[in-house]
Amino acid sequence: MSQASTPHTPMMAQFLTIKREHPDVLLFYRMGDFYELFFDDAKRAAALLDITLTQRGQSAGKPIPMAGVPYHSAEGYLARLVAAGESVAICEQIGDPAASKGPVERRVVRIVTPGTLYDEALLDARRDNLLVAIHAVGERWGLAWLELSSGRFSVLEVEGESEMLAELTRLDPAELLVADGLSLPPALEGRRGLRRQSDWLFDAESAQRILCDQFGVADLRGFGCAHLETAITAAGVLIDYARDTQRSRLPHVTAIGVESRDDAVVIDAASRRNLEIDVNLGGTPDNTLASVLDTTATAMGSRLLKRWLNRPLRDREQVARRQAAVALLLDQEGFVPLRASLKAIGDVERILARVALYSARPRDLARLRDALVALPELAEALAGYPEGSTLDELKRQIRPYPELADTLTRALVDNPPVVIRDGGVIATGFDAELDEHRGLAEHAGDYLVQLETRERERTGLPGLKVGFNRVHGYYIEIPRAQARDAPADYVRRQTLKNAERFIIPELKEFEDKALSAKSRALAREKLLYDGLLDTLNAELAELQASGRALATLDVLAAFAERAQALQLTRPRLLEAPGIEIRGGRHPVVEQVSDTPFVPNDLVLDDTRRMLVITGPNMGGKSTYMRQAALIVLLAHTGSFVPADSAEIGPVDRIFTRIGSSDDLAGGRSTFMVEMTETASILHNASDQSLVLMDEIGRGTSTFDGLSLAWASAEHLTRTRAFTLFATHYFEMTALAEQAEAVANVHLTAAEHRDGIVFMHRVEDGPASQSYGLQVAQLAGVPQGVIARARDKLTQLEQQEIDQGSRPTANPGSAPSAPLQTDLFASAPHPLVEELSGLALDELTPRQALELLYRWREAL
Repeated sequence: MSQASTPHTPMMAQFLTIKREHPDVLLFYRMGDFYELFFDDAKRAAALLDITLTQRGQSAGKPIPMAGVPYHSAEGYLARLVAAGESVAICEQIGDPAASKGPVERRVVRIVTPGTLYDEALLDARRDNLLVAIHAVGERWGLAWLELSSGRFSVLEVEGESEMLAELTRLDPAELLVADGLSLPPALEGRRGLRRQSDWLFDAESAQRILCDQFGVADLRGFGCAHLETAITAAGVLIDYARDTQRSRLPHVTAIGVESRDDAVVIDAASRRNLEIDVNLGGTPDNTLASVLDTTATAMGSRLLKRWLNRPLRDREQVARRQAAVALLLDQEGFVPLRASLKAIGDVERILARVALYSARPRDLARLRDALVALPELAEALAGYPEGSTLDELKRQIRPYPELADTLTRALVDNPPVVIRDGGVIATGFDAELDEHRGLAEHAGDYLVQLETRERERTGLPGLKVGFNRVHGYYIEIPRAQARDAPADYVRRQTLKNAERFIIPELKEFEDKALSAKSRALAREKLLYDGLLDTLNAELAELQASGRALATLDVLAAFAERAQALQLTRPRLLEAPGIEIRGGRHPVVEQVSDTPFVPNDLVLDDTRRMLVITGPNMGGKSTYMRQAALIVLLAHTGSFVPADSAEIGPVDRIFTRIGSSDDLAGGRSTFMVEMTETASILHNASDQSLVLMDEIGRGTSTFDGLSLAWASAEHLTRTRAFTLFATHYFEMTALAEQAEAVANVHLTAAEHRDGIVFMHRVEDGPASQSYGLQVAQLAGVPQGVIARARDKLTQLEQQEIDQGSRPTANPGSAPSAPLQTDLFASAPHPLVEELSGLALDELTPRQALELLYRWREAL
């Protein structure tokens, strides 16, 4: 910011003083009905908001750039600035203009940052908006996150950079706090919302003191996190930052939750992206798992649903309780009345946060009133469920609040205005003093007419009239000719050319009341409104607990509705290892497809831990693998699943290596990205992991790719991870003969004339061909190119037969030089018996080629 060495006006000097305290954020400086910005702030805001850049006065002989936005519509501009990654300091007038000799006293009352939003207009109602802090000691990473708009505050510690990145992908913070000296992985450098903080703030002892002060405790042992020093350090920095930006002690942040990686099915960043849980590969929420399942009645339920989907649980008891609740709600469609009642419930979580921060608007309280009025009906809908069940526990937490409901009903008009500033929020009859002030302001005209009539009768002066002007206030005016007959109690106030104006004690008393009635009414209404906030804050903790229970009930009711509408089945979580899915379906593809979805089975157990999947492009390999992962994920959230039946043993992690993309910003090719993801899987998969591997080795030469694919698969067989391994390398099918617990399956297709029909059915055994040319034809490759490719394919196949070698991919794909690798350990082949009755002249070239290859290997 340009700053002058020459003297400034008092107002500009005040601005510069405040701006020096907040150099890195835009300063919204309140001047009357506008927030003004100056110097570089004005230039930046004008460019971002497309508003007019003007000027005001001079600094160092140059005009001072200025831009402004109206106070009453500032939220829309704030939303655009925050979306652009900016932070804004709100500087309000806090002094009395009438009592100020110089500029009105001003102070920054709040700093609006991407991670500390709570205003309804600035937030996506159905997504969390998180402020996250991270800290590292060696390989140990501590994470803390806060949703200021609800007060939800949690910590977690993980080992290693990759696990930290996986958790950040899950949390998807709007703002990330890190120490100046902390070295970050390239994926985080330059991230929008990244805020570097001074290293000295990341002090463990200081963090402990800040958190103990926040919760009013002597230590953190009661929260079960005292031993998590790295995470606690991050948490202390986070709370200090949030307090500073809000200029508040955050009264609604009353506890800290502790998460453990061992409590959840771990999904790394790449796998989360590939599974499209709540964001698709294009970065939007369309056609995702969440978009199919989210029929929640409330915004807070929608946010909780996404948290459950992004963190499936390994705690089988907790998952089983959720499943049981869904089953109870399905019984006789018990979820229907519950969902009807829930639709009358607003976003209680976020409303209560604004109540705690004394920023709740009248319509927030009206929605809270409607929610409290609806609770008795909701409690009635929850009556009769078994004692001790999840639904019974939720009923006890969602208790009615009759006194609060009555107070808000009596206090608020039916449809209050947006803000308290102009009044009209408190209902008539709630407060006698407010009604008196309003009566004076609203009925002043009637009173003056009555007074004029009465005084004419009393004085006998027909020309008497009662009037008002801004300079002299109320008066009784009598024509000069009649003025000498004015009663003795009339006190002369003003002499005019043709009239005299008087005041009487009664009119003076009315004037004192009437002139200030409106301002007194507004002040009284604001006082009463603050009193309502005080009343609500007295029961804030219990109201927050009810809000959390309402969100949970909303998700369970949505699960029940989806189970009925989508024909989902309750899965069984078993202690024995394995996955058995009968008639499994992809929950998203099934809903968006124009054709009937073809269900498929999946069986993985101790004798069948890896399936090598072959088949044509577009045949459904990726869909089959993804649906398996999504069914396992859903089963661990408590949801029912898209299958005829599903039995799932312990799963600790879900890995996916599906699809191809490069990382241009990070300088990584598609193949490098693929190998990085593969490396993570091979290092971290266990015998309880579900691994999906699709087309490993495509980005390099045929032999390199095949070798890497084989070695990776072989490694996973030793790990004994439950693996679905899709490939176009036909050689990979030989793994079933050379390694334990490996089986071949394929997706079926059929040729019709020169085209192809995809059957999308999974059958045992390897695919017979890849149908590459047919798929190319479907994609619109010119017919001349297809015809030439067929000729070339025939020529290459004949060359292979003549040379006694075999293609390095599925039959039907282009071959290369004979395979020279020791990957395939020789194994006995019972070819003698097979050849004894074989009519060699009836073999197709493809069958002959396969036979030659097997014979060579046997030798």
